[in-house]
Amino acid sequence: MPHPLLDLPPLTADRFAAVERRVASLLATENDVVIMQGEALLPLEGCIRGGARPGSTALNVVTGPYGQTFGNWLRDCGATVVDLEVPFHTAVSADRIEHALAAHPEIDFVSLVHAEAATGNTNPVAEIGSVVRAHGALFMVDAVASVAAEPLYTDAWGVDLCVIGAQKAMGGPAGVSAVSVSERAWARFAANPRAPRRSYLSLLDWRERWIDTGRRALPHAPAQLEMLALEACLDRIEAAGLSTVTARHAATAAAVRAGALALGGGLEPYAREAAEAAPVATTLRTPAGTDATELVAKALAADPSLPLVAGGGALAAEMIRVNHYGAAAAPDVVHACLTALGTALEEALGGAGRPVDQEAARRAADEAWREGLSDAAGDRPRHDG
Repeated sequence: MPHPLLDLPPLTADRFAAVERRVASLLATENDVVIMQGEALLPLEGCIRGGARPGSTALNVVTGPYGQTFGNWLRDCGATVVDLEVPFHTAVSADRIEHALAAHPEIDFVSLVHAEAATGNTNPVAEIGSVVRAHGALFMVDAVASVAAEPLYTDAWGVDLCVIGAQKAMGGPAGVSAVSVSERAWARFAANPRAPRRSYLSLLDWRERWIDTGRRALPHAPAQLEMLALEACLDRIEAAGLSTVTARHAATAAAVRAGALALGGGLEPYAREAAEAAPVATTLRTPAGTDATELVAKALAADPSLPLVAGGGALAAEMIRVNHYGAAAAPDVVHACLTALGTALEEALGGAGRPVDQEAARRAADEAWREGLSDAAGDRPRHDG
């Protein structure tokens, strides 16, 4: 007997287009939205290879590992790249962007990650977008980790290319992504002789074969399961209300941060300023003399399902990341993570003069959770764009 999840009817063009319209609403955009059949690196690379070429100059903001990847792609396209590197424990400011643009008036493309899940910071896209718009450059934002975790107003913030994925705060799979494309971006792609054509990376192919033909026939067979999962994510977000979903993520981040500070043992937030901490994930710096990878292994020994990972690359020894997105943006997950980390710290420190107080951590997390939801409820009538 066929499995019900595998024996699926074809996904119609009308249904695919309807999901695109719902994604556009999620992004607060009137621009074209293209849903791509792959992880978000697919549209991100497509945007860069369509928008950059020899003779162009790009400002690439590096606040985490994905910014480094974007710089590599931009150089591979022949663009001159100005890297604006920011310490991973902080965010970039609009002033720094403005100074970089003033120093390099030839810049015509700006790439930025909104929320860096890998480093736990989030960048002020609204303020940066105003500066980039005044300069006249094309603005690409990786919003994979921020969508549904914090406010995102694509058009109001002047974002020309906004790329999202479903696998974080949306609570879906990694195998489907989307990008909104402004008319300015389409014009840039069309004027670029090196923009991908007849390629899986080609956004111009999607416009020519899908958008310009009235979205009547899909260019290729869609990934059925991923599209249905994306549709289910949108159902959940719309049923709860986007402001409720983002409030839950913000409150969870505040709870983890407060709980970690109260826990003691030398554990402290990696993102130094609370206002610059991403709602999708909280990063923590481990105390001197301990190894983050070992602490995470000890914490996961009792419950491997906890959303705890050590930092990547050079950060593996000093950073712990609590990935509190999607279903993990909840008080019980916060409690479980703090308890596991507290137990691991106690074992690692062996009573070496740095006390760990799990009860204080729980109280602080609960208070921050309540305050976070209360503050968000008071802010909901206000438009953050």
